[in-house]
Amino acid sequence: MPGGADYRRVMETRELRYFIAVAEELHFGRAARRLGMAQPPLSRAIGRLERRLGATLLQRTSRSVALTEAGAVLLREGRAALEAIEAAERRTRRVALAATGHARVVLVTKAGASSELLAELLDAHAAEPGAATVDVLLCGIGEQGRLLRDGRADVALLHRPYDVMAGLDTEDLRTEGQVLVLPAGHPLTSRPHVRLAEATELPGLPGPRWPGPDGRYPDGPGPEVHDQAQLFQLIALGRTSAVLPDSCRSQLHGDLAAVPVLDAPAVTTVIAWPPHSRSAAVAGLVRTATRL
Repeated sequence: MPGGADYRRVMETRELRYFIAVAEELHFGRAARRLGMAQPPLSRAIGRLERRLGATLLQRTSRSVALTEAGAVLLREGRAALEAIEAAERRTRRVALAATGHARVVLVTKAGASSELLAELLDAHAAEPGAATVDVLLCGIGEQGRLLRDGRADVALLHRPYDVMAGLDTEDLRTEGQVLVLPAGHPLTSRPHVRLAEATELPGLPGPRWPGPDGRYPDGPGPEVHDQAQLFQLIALGRTSAVLPDSCRSQLHGDLAAVPVLDAPAVTTVIAWPPHSRSAAVAGLVRTATRL
């Protein structure tokens, strides 16, 4: 049957998982152990995939395995495809749960960020009739977008201009200035304000290094920082300083001080969600957020 022939030309998710394991390990034995299978059937499966695609995906010798150009394309596209499938599975399960009267929304935010706004949002939403339960997922710097896209979160609090919002629907919630957070007793804490150039070039207090989208830290003299709690501890120890949204003042203790930065860009907190979301629970949370 023509339909049967077409079906045989379609890659299965199982084959993609096999190929990605080999492409990441560049070793059939390690990939087989990772997948919990024997090596011969894994090798045969990759061979069938190459024949079906009409492309050599891996260059094999007795000593090494290397990706071809076609293999690199399939690795990149295959990862994206599997992530999309896994995201669809997670969202479908949550929708099915909502249909039973147990609607839940997963909201992701950076640990320690927008804590006052988050508390206001959760309290206001809980007071709404029939409101869905909101599970809060705390993450590291720059991870919210990935967690939204892979389906582990339904909605996120992001901060413009620092977070990437491409491909997401957003609503602005609050805009604020920024302050320089310093160890208490630093000479600048007696000033009514500072300029951004001063705040970013403090002798003895190199700026913190945040991870990039790939999870790697840029080179530099400042300490590597994972989240805001760790950052505050490092500032109190005199290892670094940081320019942060003004709302961080509510989390500062006696060993930290904040000085307004006059010419720092304003920071806008936004609520974001995937554009294809049709969740009534997500829509309800967004409506509550925009009313705050």
